Amino acid sequence: MNDIRRTILWVIFGFSMILLWDQWQVFNGKKATFFPASTPAAVSAPASSASGAVPSPVLGAAPGSPAAVPTGTPSAASSAAKERVVVNSDVLSLTFDSEGGTLVQTGFKKYKDQADKAQDFVLLDESVNRVYVAQTGLIAGGTGTALPTHKTLMKLVPGERSLKDGQNELQVKFESADVGGVKLVKTYTVKRGAYDVAVRHEVINTGSAPVAPQLYLQLVRDGNKPPGESSFYSTFTGPAIYTEAKKYQKVEFKDIENNKVDVEKQASNGYVAMVQHYFASAWILPDGMKRDLFLRKVDNNLYSVGMITSLEAIAPGASKTIDAKFFVGPQEEKVLEALAPGLELVKDYGWLTILAKPLYWLLDKLHSFIQNWGWSIMALVLLLKITFYWLNAKAYASMAKMKAVNPKIMEMRERLKDKPQEMQQAMMKLYREEKVNPVGGCFPIMIQIPVFIALYWVLLSSVEMRNAPWILWIHDLSAKDPLFILPVIMTLTTLLQTALNPAPPDPMQAKMMWFMPLIFSVMFFAFPAGLVLYWITNNILSITQQWVINTRMGVPPQFNLPKFK
Repeated sequence: MNDIRRTILWVIFGFSMILLWDQWQVFNGKKATFFPASTPAAVSAPASSASGAVPSPVLGAAPGSPAAVPTGTPSAASSAAKERVVVNSDVLSLTFDSEGGTLVQTGFKKYKDQADKAQDFVLLDESVNRVYVAQTGLIAGGTGTALPTHKTLMKLVPGERSLKDGQNELQVKFESADVGGVKLVKTYTVKRGAYDVAVRHEVINTGSAPVAPQLYLQLVRDGNKPPGESSFYSTFTGPAIYTEAKKYQKVEFKDIENNKVDVEKQASNGYVAMVQHYFASAWILPDGMKRDLFLRKVDNNLYSVGMITSLEAIAPGASKTIDAKFFVGPQEEKVLEALAPGLELVKDYGWLTILAKPLYWLLDKLHSFIQNWGWSIMALVLLLKITFYWLNAKAYASMAKMKAVNPKIMEMRERLKDKPQEMQQAMMKLYREEKVNPVGGCFPIMIQIPVFIALYWVLLSSVEMRNAPWILWIHDLSAKDPLFILPVIMTLTTLLQTALNPAPPDPMQAKMMWFMPLIFSVMFFAFPAGLVLYWITNNILSITQQWVINTRMGVPPQFNLPKFK
């Protein structure tokens, strides 16, 4: 049974080594050895819009299909005539392009750039190195007629550009010329303190015959990882679709490129989104409105996710409006929950969401009292340790018993080293007589592993940690410790915990057990300070509980130091 315990530890150690080596390869700019992922090429400079270099619509594409959404390059005349306007609220800085009335840049005033703290964090952007924009427009339902799209030059209606004191909202309006007997008016309503923007599309039939166009809303971005993201912890970057039928489905860029996308194509609810670490954008249509959903590659390194909805026939001289909502901002869970069903899922906890959500709720409640995210993390770990006290007590009691009988086992191994079968029988007899379960210290700890992994993802995914200070030199819990003090403390506490555990009878295994905390410490030097703080707190509380339980059982704590002879 003791061999089973060692086997479990060896499996964990081996898998950890594989993950460590794989991430080390990525960190050094090489292709992953065991878990390869496609590395998107660098973004080429856009010609004059986010989709300036993308191909024309697919020939023979069915009207209303994703391929019918235009992606052509604007003419030189339209490029010269277009203009950009910057709109400011108390939390957002939005840059619109009069070509299509497209949103081409967003700055967040409460979140600063990690590389330059004096600059607002920019999510949507259309620049030489990045493409990430929100586009809308019209396509003909069945006639193939050209209609106003995101490539159509639009007129900016004069109005306020900054939210004044005492003002709760402002509007930005774009009007297209008559294209194919249809005029499109886009009105963006920006609200105080909000990251969601109301977007109204008014479609006016200026022709002499009824028209039944379709409205498309899409997000287009390059396939690169966000600038500055660490390779030591992998977070999802890419499009996502949510519907009530299939719930939240995220899609890798490489799956779009390889035509391996299996998502719901039609729905009457939900949203489409682009997701990255801490931030997201999403188009949301009202529930009950039928829409076609699509994902596609539109250029060498540009991808889009969007939806198309049909308008009822509009009589000559009449108009119809469609109200949509565009969210662009941080993944603040309570805000997302209030905006649309399932929108909070863009904050990706992975397969442990069922555990992570209540852990975040508890962490948020603790923060409402403590008002410091660092102390809140430590308080949450303390509460978890109290919750699992009896499981841990059972594990450490089993370890204490193993420690007490370890001298007898060592003597038995030496005496019967040439008789393995007899030695195994003698060890089993000793375990029965001493009432020792060799794996009793493993199972209680393994039960807790999913909870602590879920807490890891809570701390990694929560934008509240971004730029959040703790004490003294820790000014940002989402960034690594600038002085590396926390990783050093974490390594020392892990070594101390290893020293308190019973030494494996096999000398080689005993030596290898000392390498594990040293290997893990390499990863923690690149981890965010908040994650390292959580791990240190867990280690210190575990050591304290183990020390107390060993003392109560009459097994004085001893330090089993490695013997490298």
